[in-house]
Amino acid sequence: MIDVILCDDHALIRRGIRDTLSDAADIRVVGEAGEYGELRTLMRAQRCDVLVLDINLPGRSGLDALHALKDEGSPVRVLVVSMYPEDQYAIRALRAGAYGYVNKGGDPQLLVQAVRTVAQGRKYVTPEIAQMLVESLTAPESENAHSRLSDRELQTLVMIASGKRLADIAEELTLSPKTVSVYRSRVLEKLQLSNNSELTVYAIRNGLVGS
Repeated sequence: MIDVILCDDHALIRRGIRDTLSDAADIRVVGEAGEYGELRTLMRAQRCDVLVLDINLPGRSGLDALHALKDEGSPVRVLVVSMYPEDQYAIRALRAGAYGYVNKGGDPQLLVQAVRTVAQGRKYVTPEIAQMLVESLTAPESENAHSRLSDRELQTLVMIASGKRLADIAEELTLSPKTVSVYRSRVLEKLQLSNNSELTVYAIRNGLVGS
């Protein structure tokens, strides 16, 4: 039996994932969390084989959770299930320690297949992600300027483009406003932009946030 923990901040999405996985006789959902802190508490109390993790969580992101688990040497295998297109976050998630990446808009049966693959200790990648991995090996310099951003810088970019103020971002990420301001400055410099309006336009054009 494959024991799974789900982490997504939307209860309806968690329910949909749970129902999909529960249809498989060899998979059992043993816990659910809606944000990073709740997830960490749950994982200390409940053993699992696979963590199905969303990238976009309130406060600390799914990428933060990946880095924390990797640093701790956790044996839990993580499957990222995200609304973001593969070309935006898949390789970043795999580099952070994920075993696989599935888009929420895909075939539900692919999710079941992905959980089984990851539980066996194998990587699960779609043909699209496999192609991107090959291209990243042959072309180290990505065409997207935001690929040069750190995970935290990218998170800051997305939150600013979503209309959040620096003070709100600082509170959500449990950082000081000064630190968030530094991240913003780095993002502007790396993307060669001047202000929040240009950041927002950039994020929309590159599919990092909805228009």
